[in-house]
Amino acid sequence: MSFSSRAPSTPSILVVEDDPDLADLLCIHLSDLGYQVDHASDGRQGLALALENTYALLILDVMLPGIDGFEVCKRVRAEDRYLPILMLTAKTEEMDKVLGLELGADDYLTKPFSVRELLARIKAIQRRIEIDHAQYQKEEEEPLLFGDLIVYPQKRKVTLRGEAIELTAKEFTLLLLFAQNPGRAYNRQELLDQVWGYQYSGYSHTVNSHINRLRSKIEEDPSSPRFIQTVWGVGYRFIEQAEVRL
Repeated sequence: MSFSSRAPSTPSILVVEDDPDLADLLCIHLSDLGYQVDHASDGRQGLALALENTYALLILDVMLPGIDGFEVCKRVRAEDRYLPILMLTAKTEEMDKVLGLELGADDYLTKPFSVRELLARIKAIQRRIEIDHAQYQKEEEEPLLFGDLIVYPQKRKVTLRGEAIELTAKEFTLLLLFAQNPGRAYNRQELLDQVWGYQYSGYSHTVNSHINRLRSKIEEDPSSPRFIQTVWGVGYRFIEQAEVRL
């Protein structure tokens, strides 16, 4: 485990990687970009650091001693809904990538990869965060009302019958997209593009699993949803205000 002296205004990245050569390479290049870098060589150390400190990004290997990267991702997401997570995997099976995304990772890279590709992914994640932040800053604080379901865009808060609903970052982004465009039918690829980004083309089951989790949190009867409705042959639509049944 290594620590860097951190100036308050300097963004920091946590690298959780057990390959010492790759970890050193990542730390050198990230430092050259102006980041402060912390490194952990196993899952338990990485999880402790991720939960104790504030980072601009978590770079997380899947195959780790102690606790694997999937479990670290899951536990971090349970505590921090907004920390960007980039997963590194030596596996090429589609289900490994899907599992990482569904556990809350923002992106993934399959080893071996070039440093240039890694840096491009990091910059892409940063751009998405900046765009999201700018979008929320521009939005008025007027909440989006759908009967007893209320969405607060700037606060990134959701209440149902007066009770706060805990959503992950991706769940909130997905719900906000629906709530800002009531009545519009989206197919799964459109949702992937707008919520996850173009690199997830083909992972429609990621959309399905997030829709199911959202329904379990905001629908009184998820098997007969009133807010997020299935449009057969197309995808999903969100109820319009005029359709809300109190």
